[in-house]
Amino acid sequence: MTITKETAIKSIERTGPRKQLPTQLKTRTRVLRPKASAKTKRAAKPKAKTEKKANKKDANMPRKPPTAFFYFLEKFRKEFQEQNPDVKSMCDIGKACGEKWKTMTYEEKVEYYDMATEKRAEFEEAMQEYIKKKERGENQERESEEDSDY
Repeated sequence: MTITKETAIKSIERTGPRKQLPTQLKTRTRVLRPKASAKTKRAAKPKAKTEKKANKKDANMPRKPPTAFFYFLEKFRKEFQEQNPDVKSMCDIGKACGEKWKTMTYEEKVEYYDMATEKRAEFEEAMQEYIKKKERGENQERESEEDSDY
């Protein structure tokens, strides 16, 4: 369907004066402004310094336990270094460990998964205790603030 002047005028009448005729459409022209010197740029646009707030981690909070792969890595690294004393690159040791882990069957990995689940259960218990202590500690601080005369 081709747009003629007549159909364009009819559509303008229906929709309002905002739409232009195809012949009236203008191309955008870009206004060129002179470049500002380096001195005026600095004066005109001061850089805002953004300070990142460091998340303060509680030192008493229990750390997450390693995964099964890391337990395997610890054991494998010792064995690999005994068998290959000339290889000292952690990159090479890591690659060998990854390849070995991929080729292992689930039955071979069960030992490490069991270790990881035990440590994970200990972590969950420690985390629950930590949360309880933290809640008690916050409540005690609030009570002491209410009792003070300040």
